[in-house]
Amino acid sequence: MESDILTIKEVAGYLKVNERTIYRLVNKGDIPAFKVGNAWRFERDKIVLWMEEQSKQK
Repeated sequence: MESDILTIKEVAGYLKVNERTIYRLVNKGDIPAFKVGNAWRFERDKIVLWMEEQSKQK
């Protein structure tokens, strides 16, 4: 069963981009994320919605 909470590495793999790209998006507040301790985490559903919004903007 796949987790509904993703790490930076998992989101980068899912979006097929470099982890640095995800860190940049997080630091700019461009991608929905939250911190657990010092680690960024992402909700899969919010990432899917974010991708859909991104495709509509172009």
